[in-house]
Amino acid sequence: MQQVRAVIARSKGAPVEIATINVPDPGPGEAVVKVLTCGVCHTDLHYREGGINDDFPFLLGHEASGIVESVGPDVTDVAPGDFVILNWRAVCGECRACKRGDLHYCFATHNAKQRMTLADGPDAGTELSPALGIGAFAEKTLVAAGQCTKVDPAARPAAVGLLGCGVMAGIGAAINTGQVTRGRSIAVIGCGGVGVAAIAGAALAGASPIIAVDIDAKKLEKARAMGATHTVDSSAVDPVEEIKRICAGTYAGAEGADVVVEAVGRPETWKQAFYARDLAGTVVLVGVPTPDMVVPDIPLIDVFGRGGALKSSWYGDCLPSRDFPMLVDLYQQGRLDLDAFVTEEIGIGDIEAAFERMHHGDVLRSVVVL
Repeated sequence: MQQVRAVIARSKGAPVEIATINVPDPGPGEAVVKVLTCGVCHTDLHYREGGINDDFPFLLGHEASGIVESVGPDVTDVAPGDFVILNWRAVCGECRACKRGDLHYCFATHNAKQRMTLADGPDAGTELSPALGIGAFAEKTLVAAGQCTKVDPAARPAAVGLLGCGVMAGIGAAINTGQVTRGRSIAVIGCGGVGVAAIAGAALAGASPIIAVDIDAKKLEKARAMGATHTVDSSAVDPVEEIKRICAGTYAGAEGADVVVEAVGRPETWKQAFYARDLAGTVVLVGVPTPDMVVPDIPLIDVFGRGGALKSSWYGDCLPSRDFPMLVDLYQQGRLDLDAFVTEEIGIGDIEAAFERMHHGDVLRSVVVL
């Protein structure tokens, strides 16, 4: 066991704090990873606010890269010294989804069986709940070995670590869930980190037109830099009508986009996505709603009459062992600009300020460098 610094959320809504934690030696199927970088994701803020569950205290951070320091018995896929991206989908290979070949839907993903604990103060020994089973706002963390995906060690850690959550969620929402390809149109509502990643994914796939929708001019500018062919300021125009107009101008008779990705997670924007898709089009919800949100009334005849599919995207329906190395390779080739997602590099003590900048839409990603 060793002691390291880490960022925890001790109680609902309270500012995060730096604490000393105990990291156990890895047991069977586990690995200790020296964390190099970890992105500040909105999901971490959800944890701090009690929006995921109330299993406080939380060890925050999950969008990370690092070096495997040690592994436990029966670990064969990674070894000490490997450069890895951490993921929260360590497939079990045994559940009903895995057995039918849908590993990206694994219903029993692995986490470390041991818990990290607080090391000092009156709560010493208290078990921590690692965010998404990772807990990477820490100098070192204990994870299931299957949560470590080995990638090219020449890649920039701060950039490729973002594939651990937000960037993969967006790219996967477009390519894996939405199945956008050449000759298909796509609109993305909400151009934060995940939405802009969906645009980058659509550009990789050769989609056209690629329509970015937001109320923030800075976000729309970033979306265009990442591949959007058109931008829509939804504070100034009706985004549904504008998406329809753009698509009809490209494909005669089109009544909307083939795929509409909703990257906000709100009922009103989901309803816009529903009506902005073409006949037989697909809506992909990748924005995370809160439990109290309800979609406003939509006539059932509209659901039937428009056809197509209404989907949600879990982690971009990715399979880390397949997708991470491929996307890192595209990054190394200069075909996927992951560096553009890194707005700033910060220290472990700057996370609370990064949450505030996230609220104001000032960043795509703040990345903690440890």
